[in-house]
Amino acid sequence: MKRALLLLVLLTSCSKKVDLPVLYNVPEFTLIERSSREVKNQELAGQIWIADFVYTSCGGICPIMTQKMRKLQDRLPEEIRLVSFSVDPETDTPAVLTEYAKKFGADPKRWLFLTGSREALYALSKDGFKLAVENTGGTEVEPITHSSRFVIVDREGRIRGYYSMNDPEELEHIIRDVKSLL
Repeated sequence: MKRALLLLVLLTSCSKKVDLPVLYNVPEFTLIERSSREVKNQELAGQIWIADFVYTSCGGICPIMTQKMRKLQDRLPEEIRLVSFSVDPETDTPAVLTEYAKKFGADPKRWLFLTGSREALYALSKDGFKLAVENTGGTEVEPITHSSRFVIVDREGRIRGYYSMNDPEELEHIIRDVKSLL
C-alpha cells in the first residue's frame, strides 16, 4: 500500500504541468533574416519560440549559447521555433549569419537568425526582452556585453521564462517548460 501510494505521488509530480508566469509582451519588430528576407514578429504569432541574443565574432559565451540552442533544436518538437538576434549588426550581415548558422547545423525551417539596425536590435533586447546589451566597456574577447539568457515566448507573443546558460540543468528546464506550453 505504501509503495503504491509513493508511486502514485511520484507519477503525479512528474506529469504535473508547469504554470509559467506571463512576464512581458514581445514588441513588434521588423528585421532581416539570414536569407535576406524581411521577418516581422507576426510571422511567429501562434508559435512557441525560444530567443537568444548573440553575435558571430564573439569569442566568449555566444558559441556556447549557439551550441545549446542546437541541442534544443535536436531535442524539442519540430513545431518549436528558435530565434537568434544579432547584437553586432554591422558585422552580422545575412551572408555572415548564413555561414554561422551552417557551422552550427541550424535548420533554416525552424531557426531564424535576425539582424537589422543597431538601434532596433538594442531596443528590442533592452526594452522588449528586458535583457542587457552594451557595445562599450566589454573585453577584447567579448567586446559587446549582452545577456546570456534564453527566453521562452508563447503563442501569443508573451515572454514566459528566462533561463541562464551558466546552469547545466537549464536546458532540461527549458525543455520541460516549453513542453508545458504545447
